Amino acid sequence: MPVRQLREFLDANNIKYVTISHSTAYTAQEVASLTHTKGKYLAKTVIIRMDDALAMAVLPASFQIDLEGLRKGAGAKKIELPGEAAFRARFPGCETGAMPPFGNLFDMAVFVDEHLTKDKEISFSAGAHNETMRLSYEDFNRLVKPKALRFAAARAHAA
Repeated sequence: MPVRQLREFLDANNIKYVTISHSTAYTAQEVASLTHTKGKYLAKTVIIRMDDALAMAVLPASFQIDLEGLRKGAGAKKIELPGEAAFRARFPGCETGAMPPFGNLFDMAVFVDEHLTKDKEISFSAGAHNETMRLSYEDFNRLVKPKALRFAAARAHAA
């Protein structure tokens, strides 16, 4: 989904949002730095395979995914991180690694970490490595209907 299509979807649903263009960045932490957004307020989208179906796990950029915690919380039998080749075609027009967390538009379940549900706004990559969007969490929740679970783990710091 190119950025334009995401904008059209949000506009059609009368959603107020801000688009931030920035230098190309490939990691959520780089995006957070370029957009002057704290990592805990920027959402990153991780594609997972849960019981043979692709899904999205959305968590704060400053955390890492706890796959076992997500598996248990979702009641899944197995969970894994698929290679990019397994999901790239599901996101036409999106740059790999910059998929917006709108699984409803890609026929995927969405799991959001509880940390993000406490924020007034959610910021995320909007399909390109140089564009980020911000909108109210309430609007995101209403449109996407993600399942909120606790699966974000603090990053281990190198000694």
